[in-house]
Amino acid sequence: MSEVVILSGSPSENSRTDLVLQYAGEKLKHEGLSVSYVSVRNIPFDDIFNLRFDSPSLKELTLLIQGAEGVIVGSPVYKAAYTGVLKALLDLLPQDVLAQKAVLPIMTGGSPAHLLAIEFSLKPLLAALKGQSQQGVYFQECQIDKTQVANPIIDDNVLARLKKELYYFSETVNKKKGFALKN
Repeated sequence: MSEVVILSGSPSENSRTDLVLQYAGEKLKHEGLSVSYVSVRNIPFDDIFNLRFDSPSLKELTLLIQGAEGVIVGSPVYKAAYTGVLKALLDLLPQDVLAQKAVLPIMTGGSPAHLLAIEFSLKPLLAALKGQSQQGVYFQECQIDKTQVANPIIDDNVLARLKKELYYFSETVNKKKGFALKN
């Protein structure tokens, strides 16, 4: 089982959101955490569209998340909120799938006008699934360079915020992991 699951809500194959999430995953691996990456694109469309709660892919995702100590959920901003496909996927998971999990929300958008999408859309959704959300990080598209895979974040301030949130996230995951080992 992975200690951290990264869930991308981006329906695009070549997205800035995925680049940021992959960067975050690499940073956490360097901290000694095991990381699994799942994209909404990895779940069969028919399972989501036809509400197949019992599909093997959804059961596998549920077990993966339930076995983790922390979850990072990322999404581009679509119409001032997370993507519809992310919402549809999360609707198919158990309503307490994030219980006792440290959760780090990450969003990307085209302008600073969508900065509060984390607070007013993604965090309430994660709370409804019983997740314990951190502050989260919002990225403007202009702060991410798609040609830089190793470190796509070109704005020093937002990079520092991400590193700080990842530090707090890894500390929380390690504490939960230590607690789980003692019990």
